[in-house]
Amino acid sequence: MGLRKRGTAADHTPDAGTVLRLAVLLQAGVVPAAAWRYLAEAGDAAADLVAARIDDGADVPTAIAATPGWRDVGAAWRIAETVGAPLADSLRGIAAALQDAARTRDEVQVALAEPAGTARLMSWLPLVAVALGALLGFDTLRTLVTNPIGIVCALAGIGLILAARRWNARLVRRADPDDAVAGLGADLMAIALSGGVSLQRAEQIVAAAGAGTPDAETRGILALSHSAGVPAAELLRAAAALARHRARTEGRLRAARLSSKLLVPLGVCTLPAFLLLGVAPMLLSVLSTTPLSL
Repeated sequence: MGLRKRGTAADHTPDAGTVLRLAVLLQAGVVPAAAWRYLAEAGDAAADLVAARIDDGADVPTAIAATPGWRDVGAAWRIAETVGAPLADSLRGIAAALQDAARTRDEVQVALAEPAGTARLMSWLPLVAVALGALLGFDTLRTLVTNPIGIVCALAGIGLILAARRWNARLVRRADPDDAVAGLGADLMAIALSGGVSLQRAEQIVAAAGAGTPDAETRGILALSHSAGVPAAELLRAAAALARHRARTEGRLRAARLSSKLLVPLGVCTLPAFLLLGVAPMLLSVLSTTPLSL
């Protein structure tokens, strides 16, 4: 059970700072509806949406869940309210999870920046070759648009450039981190159990809040807790932290592998396009202006 993908609008993404400020306000004794209004007055876009829904009569968890990208934060709020868990502490835990996930995304995106930038730069190499040939005095442009063989080279080269760009973009997208918060399902179950309810009741509350059912790893932790006779909440929080550590490691590994994967479209598409658009027109230009004698 992980946090669903964030909305595309930046103002509608679950922000760890907003959640943390809420926790501080609640711990200071501010009532939930007023806390959201204070944040809205401070210019928080998501809080403004939540506060507007609260003013329209929605309860706080429903108002949060209706905000794009905030459904699981609303689920955490509802779970804490239902079981009587400390709301401020629960929100601090969610904020920490969001901060960890954001840090992971930032680290992976930084690691991806260099290979992705290099791939974009190399994709211009065939077009640079055309300009270079013209600067060297070869009639490359005319050859590419008038010579039958040159036209074939131009069409094939352009096709390879487009294929390389799409291939590179697909590889980068696959390596790019998603917006899921690893281990959040375990955090939500920990909130439910921290209220002192039974395991079965906790699962029902989590499902009713819209967070789904426990995954296999969470069920394994719950079984371990039952067999060992130890509280499950701390085991679940530790598992959530470990899941986020694994997500960070896997993201950095994907970024590291991307450098080698991008060599494939470079060799298959970009370099042949360079030969077709840069080298071949120069050879054709030389051959067309050089008389051949037997």
